[in-house]
Amino acid sequence: MSDIEKIKKLRQSTGAGFKDCNLAFKEAKGDLDKAIEILRVKGITKASKKMTRDANEGVVVVTGNDEKTSLIEINCETDFVAKNDDFINFAKELGEINNNCSSIHEKILKSSMSNQKSVEDNLVSLIAKIGEKITLGKTQTIQNANSKNFVYQHSIIKDNVSKLGVVVSLETKEINEKINSFGKQLSMHIAALNPIAINSDEIKKEVLEKEQELISEELKNSGKTDDIAKKISVGKLNKFKEENSLMTQNWVMEPKKKVKDIISELRISNLKVKQFTRIKIGE
Repeated sequence: MSDIEKIKKLRQSTGAGFKDCNLAFKEAKGDLDKAIEILRVKGITKASKKMTRDANEGVVVVTGNDEKTSLIEINCETDFVAKNDDFINFAKELGEINNNCSSIHEKILKSSMSNQKSVEDNLVSLIAKIGEKITLGKTQTIQNANSKNFVYQHSIIKDNVSKLGVVVSLETKEINEKINSFGKQLSMHIAALNPIAINSDEIKKEVLEKEQELISEELKNSGKTDDIAKKISVGKLNKFKEENSLMTQNWVMEPKKKVKDIISELRISNLKVKQFTRIKIGE
């Protein structure tokens, strides 16, 4: 095998550029295995330098079935890379691994991919090859007893790879077309209105405290008396809870009704929204 053929083989096995392969090949004095190791070390060095940059683009991958469904966010720096075939193929395989690992981050990184290398090693190699910071973002697996999961994806790039992913879990003893239709519509509603909890009493304390701070700051120079300002503050906070709780949001398909009203009108006993998650690139 000639040196050119060896360098070509080195490029195919590592994905590195011709210049890097040529230099590594010369440094390794023609030893392919040693050249691969040299490129790997250099790749790690390149990757570590890129990790200080922002990665606000990327994709969301949804995998699984209607009993167990997982989402994973993979971030990169540009939308161009988010549509790159190597990036998409990595993301799709990672999505399956995420579902198998039930979104346990440490377990995902140590898992083997189809090339027998770990996710962690493949991530480093991809960063070196593409030349952008790539990170694993938010992950979530939803699996509940006596429930069915419904999925909605928006701005689909390819197959189950998109810019926004929603999974909602409905607890029900009935599975029929009415349930299926509502589940799909509810996942679309969540995508559009972005609730932060199912019910207002489930909104995190720190979120309410932050909102209260913003309201207080807004009213500080309003010229209102303390009593009136307090009443306005209570009203604004209650409005915030109503607009950000799934059950009390205006139904996106029929805004004069609340989500809870639509559920009541279905007249399906024991129907309950058990859990939901929404992941959007850039949020």
